[in-house]
Amino acid sequence: MTGTRGRPRSEDARRAILRTALELCERDGYQDLTIKAIADGAGVGRQTVYRWWPDKASILIEALIGLGDEHAELRVPDETADVLGALERLLTATFELARKVTGQALVGLMADAQRDSNLSDRLQEAVIGPRRAALRALLQRGVDAGTLTEAVPLDLVVDFAFGAMWYRLLGHHAPVNAALAKNVTTGIATMLAPNTPGRARREIQI
Repeated sequence: MTGTRGRPRSEDARRAILRTALELCERDGYQDLTIKAIADGAGVGRQTVYRWWPDKASILIEALIGLGDEHAELRVPDETADVLGALERLLTATFELARKVTGQALVGLMADAQRDSNLSDRLQEAVIGPRRAALRALLQRGVDAGTLTEAVPLDLVVDFAFGAMWYRLLGHHAPVNAALAKNVTTGIATMLAPNTPGRARREIQI
């Protein structure tokens, strides 16, 4: 949770700090990111940063939350008949941001969260949980419309979608990009395809 102490913060300064934190984290890595570097890059004093946030993790979490407001493509459309098309657009936007802007922040926060249960809870509640919920809701819409089935539990499908991103971010063995989004969407379409004549399906239980 971000701090609320002190004078009302300048919106311009706040945005500069959040933007700078993500940019420096992606350029230099999470471990080398410091409050001093963020303050210098944003053109504010360190005490200004500390007045609003207790640490770099809190800054990055707020920055990640704010991306949802800045990038409409990260939000699930209210209505769409083309669920798979919306799914690919959502994953493409998410993966491209991870490749260019958020990857180092996500990996660094997740690493620290393994040793800090409070940070883990904050990260799940503010960043990971809402993105999982949005993707699951989109898949559920397809199931409700009959264009998809739930032969594979939807929570497991969500794990598959975002798990591919996390595995590549951690392993650096392949890119996280639009091509991955397309391939993951194709995989999900295959897993959740409605029954067709002559095609056997086996229900998966977890």
